[in-house]
Amino acid sequence: MRFERRLKTRTNVDLIPLIDVVFQLLVFFMVSSTFILTPGISLVFPRSTTSEPVVMTKLVMTVLSKDEIYLNKEKYDIEGLDRRLSELTAEEKEEIKTVVVEGDERVSYSLLVQVLDVLRMNGFKGVNLKTRD
Repeated sequence: MRFERRLKTRTNVDLIPLIDVVFQLLVFFMVSSTFILTPGISLVFPRSTTSEPVVMTKLVMTVLSKDEIYLNKEKYDIEGLDRRLSELTAEEKEEIKTVVVEGDERVSYSLLVQVLDVLRMNGFKGVNLKTRD
């Protein structure tokens, strides 16, 4: 009688290369992500000694003039801004907790008040003005 000797093979999965690949993907997406929501406009913010850090939100307004107001990266005038904000649904407005308003130090006070009025008329209550320290 002849007996066959069978070899038992052990298989295992090495997770270290998988972890390396996942880490490389994580680093790639962190480096390639865009965190700036505003257009590449050079602004000189007014100084403030009592400013506080604010978490960035989904809605950033950059005010340059009455005919040049950017809502994130889209350019509007004051009337177009009002129309665009009124098009937002109640769920979208609820999702946006605060709005960051950026204005050059040469922007008139009355224009900033007009922008704030447009925001208030469209239901936005949390508004932060961006300054430099």
